[in-house]
Amino acid sequence: MRAARAAAGLVGAGIAGVAYAGLVERRAFRLRHVTVPVLRPPARRPLRLLQVSDLHLVPGQDAKLAFVRRCLRAEPDVVVATGDLLGHADAVEPVVETLADLAQGRVALAVLGSNDFFAPRPKNPARYLLGPSTPDIGRRLDTSRLIAGLEGGGWQLLDNRRRQIDTACGPVDVAGLADPHAGWDRPSVVDWSPPDAAVALRLGLVHAPYLRALDVFVERGYDLVLAGHTHGGQLRVPGVGALVDNCDLPLRQARGLSRHRASWLHVSAGLGESRYAPVRFACPPEATILDLLPAFEGAPPDG
Repeated sequence: MRAARAAAGLVGAGIAGVAYAGLVERRAFRLRHVTVPVLRPPARRPLRLLQVSDLHLVPGQDAKLAFVRRCLRAEPDVVVATGDLLGHADAVEPVVETLADLAQGRVALAVLGSNDFFAPRPKNPARYLLGPSTPDIGRRLDTSRLIAGLEGGGWQLLDNRRRQIDTACGPVDVAGLADPHAGWDRPSVVDWSPPDAAVALRLGLVHAPYLRALDVFVERGYDLVLAGHTHGGQLRVPGVGALVDNCDLPLRQARGLSRHRASWLHVSAGLGESRYAPVRFACPPEATILDLLPAFEGAPPDG
């Protein structure tokens, strides 16, 4: 009898956990604040970045888009999107419209992920325990319309590109790599020559934080790299952390701010998940405000 009651209790706890992960936490959007002591001496003042990532938007997720717009109340100087914005063929227009609002009056920078090119397909989530998945090659999405809409709305797309931008704190040298998870990163086509003049920050962008991509930025002297892709583990064990991150990044770095060799790395836990695995546990969906300060100021990393 005791064994039966214990089994029933475990089943009930499991059902409750799944219900919470699927119905509550994945809609509990939060805006996290992080301080990064990273700016170089030419900086005129601190710089505030808003990072959004991994929306995986499907029709009907109006609350998610409303949250993204509310993030502008933090008054960022620069907005950054680190890929996997789409989760459905009919999501292009709402994504473009929402991100156009974010770009109004500020610098807006983006790289794309493989899910911005191909719709997700059903798969066994247990496969992630065996190592990084292969990219979804499902229905081809209208990526050209997404890119045209983003660029028309003021966004600068930086897949395997580099440019210098003017910001409120001074010039920033920014480079992006296309999604390493799909094997599209091509550092050989990027001009990595030193900046012509002093810059306040060297910023790297990449969707999936594979070590080979992070090493490219470190070896070229970039101060801060922003990435997404991992969903922070999506299902985390309290006291343990992420069990998977779908790349070769150490699991302790699957979410938040950390160091990768000589550079700072911030990995967003993202705002969405595949529509075939619509759950989150101990890992709420998030966007992040990063307050960048001179390198001699600031606080230690937080996760």
